[in-house]
Amino acid sequence: MTYRPRWTLLLCSLLLSLAMTVSACGGGDGDKGAGNADPGADKTAAPAASDVSGEVSITAVWSGPEQEAFEAVLEGFKKSNPGVTTSYNSGGDQLVTVLSTAVEGGNPPDLAVLAQPGLAQDFAKKGALKPIDYASDALTENFAEDWIKLGNFDGKQYGVPFKGANKSTVWHNVQAFEDAGIEPAATFDEFLENAATLKESGVPAFSIAGADGWTLTDLFENLYLRMAGPEKYDQLAKHEIPWTDESVKQTLTEMGKVFADEENIAGGNRGALQVDFPKSVSQVFSESPKAAIVIEGDFVAGVIADSTKAKPGEGYDVSPFPAVGDSSENTVVGGGDMVVAFSDTPAVQALVKYLATAEAAEIWAKRGGFASPNKNLDPSVYPDDITRKTASALAEAEVFRFDMSDLAPADFGGTPGRGEWKILQDFLRDSKDIAGTTKALEKAAAKAFKS
Repeated sequence: MTYRPRWTLLLCSLLLSLAMTVSACGGGDGDKGAGNADPGADKTAAPAASDVSGEVSITAVWSGPEQEAFEAVLEGFKKSNPGVTTSYNSGGDQLVTVLSTAVEGGNPPDLAVLAQPGLAQDFAKKGALKPIDYASDALTENFAEDWIKLGNFDGKQYGVPFKGANKSTVWHNVQAFEDAGIEPAATFDEFLENAATLKESGVPAFSIAGADGWTLTDLFENLYLRMAGPEKYDQLAKHEIPWTDESVKQTLTEMGKVFADEENIAGGNRGALQVDFPKSVSQVFSESPKAAIVIEGDFVAGVIADSTKAKPGEGYDVSPFPAVGDSSENTVVGGGDMVVAFSDTPAVQALVKYLATAEAAEIWAKRGGFASPNKNLDPSVYPDDITRKTASALAEAEVFRFDMSDLAPADFGGTPGRGEWKILQDFLRDSKDIAGTTKALEKAAAKAFKS
């Protein structure tokens, strides 16, 4: 998928309260009718036409190729619903501001696609969203319970998961692994052993994007979910247990094992603090690699394609984040885009139910740059083995949890130079002070969750 730097979306979240005070505005100049999509993009046979009619407006973050792909999905909907006219507006990185202003002014789109469950819940609490219980059967048929829960607030269903991101992936330089005589690790202990072997072979194991604090939260979350379990994960995400809990200390201890040997990190710990996410990827898969492993989500593939000459299977490959202790191999931390409704006309209901189907997901999946949490989507439709591997893990996960820092107040979980991002950057610099790190995390979390 096209990589969107997460800080831009989270910065928009900080503008939410300000945006609510701004007068209503229109959808902007970015409107592009779904009819502009290539009608030949999907060859799936259309089902029998319905007699539903009306207009549906949709707003999401997607632009460029992602917008074109989603408009192809809308064109697929039109085949069976010729009486419905759809119009798509890209909010881009200002989606939260644009949408919040429109809601406050009483002129929201019929549907929106949101990457943050917390934002959807805020709209639901304000009474702006319409329940979509009419889609319950489609959700139960096509999605795992953990995905459905993301859109359920106070016992009512408000969201349909549509596009996902698998953040439980580890990407490696194939030649470096072959030179070291190792295979991707199944367990975290093996993972650390591999790291030592890579160092001995002449290349540092890890490329770490320390300049982007969100990459460090992703590593923590993957370890924490596997070590503490989903129940503790949910409690910590809601700040129902403190960040000084023993489970946090144990997780930081394991995380510190990745940071402990400066010579096994490209540029050392302090050098890593100057490396942003794209560079952390490119320096592993360049012609003269500076490290062998980068730990991040499925969007790594897009950066590899954009900034290196590495080829899938030959230059790079991917494996699941390793199991820790007794954790399930099919445990995934991820993100996703959820469809929510601000109106409930028959046309809106028809489109919501359609977007919950494997048929809708297949249209975009064939084009690439897309992973679906829909468990009934045939993995063979994905255009390459790498995407097939990461997307299938997302849909088939036995345990799935949404990115914890994205669920937290932005002041704690999503602000550069503050909160969790800053504290974990300090931990990367010096991973010995476990107690001090947990105290700092708890102090920042307590303040953010009270505000």
